[in-house]
Amino acid sequence: MKIILVGASGDVGEAAFAELSQRHDVVRVGRKAGDARADISDRRSIEAMYEKVGPFDALVSAAGRVHFAPLAEQTDMSLKMGLENKVMGQINLVLEGLKRIAGNGSFTSTSGVLDRDPVVAGSGAALANGALAGFVTSAAIEMPPGVRINVVSPGLLDVSEHRYGGLFPEHERVPSERVGRAFAKCVEGTINGQVVIVK
Repeated sequence: MKIILVGASGDVGEAAFAELSQRHDVVRVGRKAGDARADISDRRSIEAMYEKVGPFDALVSAAGRVHFAPLAEQTDMSLKMGLENKVMGQINLVLEGLKRIAGNGSFTSTSGVLDRDPVVAGSGAALANGALAGFVTSAAIEMPPGVRINVVSPGLLDVSEHRYGGLFPEHERVPSERVGRAFAKCVEGTINGQVVIVK
């Protein structure tokens, strides 16, 4: 399969690449580096990426930014950042990709643990994760025949400890290999409309 992997340079993206590249042709996409470039907050940039990459069988997104801050410090703008970037960015990858994906293809987005296991300062991330779960479970019933959509929802990856561990003091760390296998399950399997929890 030809798989587009957006957010390939992040920890989740690297876990997905390590697993999927063993068996498939993976096109790595990032904002600043990769086989192709895309800023998922800009729909025109998404369109240009698809034009450059051409026909594909699966899209995996491990991209999207959110703002971590105590609830009292969150603002309309800080919450919108996650909704416009992590949520709408990944949704626009699907909406634009529907025009180009091969029959029997799939879309896999990435959310996270915080909408089901919250931490202090994580309300923005929880909002984005919950929105993605709702979109995927609903969009699945409207996919074209043979096309599937799922979302992987991992806990904090073990390799992310040095950057984000302080925000997740009581959470178990998730092995990267397990996260990679969750993406393989979505791409290579038959599930549709599922939130695939990795813990």
